[in-house]
Amino acid sequence: MIKAYILDTNVLLHDPLSVYSFADNHVVIPAVVLEELDSKKRLTDEIGRNAREVGRILDQLRQTGKLHEGVTLPNGGWLTVELNHRSTEQLEQYGLERSNDNRILAVGLNLLEEASSPEAVTLVSKDALLRVKADAVGLHAEDFLSDRVAQYDNMYRGYSEEWLESGLMDQLYEKKFLTIEDTGTTEVNPHHFYIFKDNSHHNRSALAKADEQGKKLELFPGEADSIWGIRPRNVQQKMAVELLTRKDIPLVTLAGKAGTGKTLLSLACGLYQTEDLGEYNKLLVARPVVPVGKDIGYLPGEKDEKLRPWMQPIYDNLEYLFNTKKDQELENILAGMSSVQVEALTYIRGRSIPDQYIIIDEAQNLTKHEVKTIITRVGEGSKIVLMGDPKQIDHPYLDEYTNGLSYVIERMKHQSVSGHMKFEKGERSNLAQLAADLL
Repeated sequence: MIKAYILDTNVLLHDPLSVYSFADNHVVIPAVVLEELDSKKRLTDEIGRNAREVGRILDQLRQTGKLHEGVTLPNGGWLTVELNHRSTEQLEQYGLERSNDNRILAVGLNLLEEASSPEAVTLVSKDALLRVKADAVGLHAEDFLSDRVAQYDNMYRGYSEEWLESGLMDQLYEKKFLTIEDTGTTEVNPHHFYIFKDNSHHNRSALAKADEQGKKLELFPGEADSIWGIRPRNVQQKMAVELLTRKDIPLVTLAGKAGTGKTLLSLACGLYQTEDLGEYNKLLVARPVVPVGKDIGYLPGEKDEKLRPWMQPIYDNLEYLFNTKKDQELENILAGMSSVQVEALTYIRGRSIPDQYIIIDEAQNLTKHEVKTIITRVGEGSKIVLMGDPKQIDHPYLDEYTNGLSYVIERMKHQSVSGHMKFEKGERSNLAQLAADLL
């Protein structure tokens, strides 16, 4: 059965390509949605960009026919800008006023009158209250889910825990590797880690890591050396250090709750490879400017003075690594080390960044478009580390399903150029771990 999907404004602002996500069905855009898009197109943020992109898509489709009569989409469906079902008479019996949301509801109700069944018309909106209202007036409503990736609890972890027969465990220690066929595993992502435990001797274990083709599992040393005074405290941190210090893995993603050591380990590994080994010309550390809670308004001073409060979490970790307690001492150290640069992501567009170790903190506050923009800045010989906690999102239009960090983790996990680690255990303090778990 061909269905009609009525798109709310927030769906198009969330993903301009959503018009192509409904297979061979009928996509309906109410006229009031165009009015709302028009009011957003002058914004300079992601919302404004998406509004303009929707306009360009519709303008291209307009070349193939009249939008109010319906045009065919490349995927076999068709799209209509609805002008004929605007009557709000049905809303009056529910006591609903003529707001923009209710005018979208009216289009759905009027189309439903002509439909063959109640399931033939669906309102698609990311506004939960509008979906509730639609359900109350008898109109089927859904969230837009086609761009969602895995929930955080089901997200790719970067490692697995498995039991091995004693014979295979002996073989792993003797040959220093196992093949996929030996373990019976059907598919392994490149740079995936395994925590193997002996079936016969429960206190016997081994760490292994898949090669870049995901064909061979190589024995991984259990002990890790101290890097810039930082020694990994748990097995996930040990495995993360391997990813962070491998020059042949240019993209590393780290996910974990607050206090699991993501930022500190990344900075330590970045400083080690930049300052001690000289593998990179510069260490670039950046984070998005998204406030927690209410914004404090514009900050006085030059660019560096404005950015200092936003970048303070980075400086806190640098103070720990350099063993200094005074801001001025840290400033003097960083001034003497011209290879370390801390800045906001606002200034990254248009750049090409070769031969640098790039750390992007709080990446869960990035949209899919922003994270694509950042990764495409990476030049030859550079390495980029994206980290964050998908359960602590401050961006008003993102959640744990749709943020840029989760998107990169799920889309890049099969690629040989990337590695991922999900941190499980907090190391900041017992209180921080309790808060992350219970609150």
